[in-house]
This record gives sequence, structure tokens and C-alpha cells, in this order.
Amino acid sequence: MEKLLISACLLGVSCRYDGGSNALSEDVLTALRARYDLLPVCPERDGGMPTPRIPSERRGDRVVNRAGEDVTLFFACGAEKALDAARAAGSTRALLKERSPSCGSGLIYDGSFTGTLVPGDGLTAEKLRAAGIEVFGESRTEELL
Repeated sequence: MEKLLISACLLGVSCRYDGGSNALSEDVLTALRARYDLLPVCPERDGGMPTPRIPSERRGDRVVNRAGEDVTLFFACGAEKALDAARAAGSTRALLKERSPSCGSGLIYDGSFTGTLVPGDGLTAEKLRAAGIEVFGESRTEELL
């Protein structure tokens, strides 16, 4: 069965910055599980960030939290761990949480904490793509089914 790296929050794991999740519907999860061996990752948590945590956004090559602290190293560490997990499993695809400073794909928040979206990728999505892994946001889940 093909391995699919997936943001843990999409599976219902309470690892979002606010302690919540972004669980996909049970129908979608059932369909994904029928086709893939799901490999959950949470790059923020896996990189050493607590849950809950201060919200963070990407500003260029850096990631900062709402308090103004540079948390890039946590995000970079988590991205590296996600890539390691994908490589170890032989995964060539990833389904990641959109708009996240880690997992966002195509559009991310601009770093102003005003809800403004700009073109770009989170650190993990960027690292996975650079390694040749195809990245999908949750709005593109149907393409994987």
C-alpha cells in the first residue's frame, strides 16, 4: 500500500497551535485509509513546540510568533523530521494543512497576524517539494482519491 505523509491535525490529533485539530470528515478519512498507509506528522510539535503554543506566521525565510519571538529553528527541525519520515517510508506524496507556516501549500499567512494570505509555502511543504515529494493541501484531497 502506498504511504501518504499527512498532517496529524487532519487526522483529528489535537496538535494545532490552539490545542485543537482540523480533522477531515470520517468519509474522507475512511477513503484515504482504504487507499494509503497514513503517516501522521506534526512538524511544529515534532520540532519541539508545545501544544498549545503562541500562533506563528512566516516572514520571508523566518518564522515568528505573535509575541515577536523567532521560532524558525523549531519549524526547520520539524520540517527535517517530516522529510526524514517520508524518506524512511518511501512516501512520494504528502497531504498537509493549508495556510500553516509549516504545512501551508500555495498560500500562507503574511506574518502580520491580520489574516492576510500571500503566495508561498510553509517550511515543511517547501522542504518536501524540494526533495521531490508531491504536496497537496486538504482542499485538494479528492485528487488523492
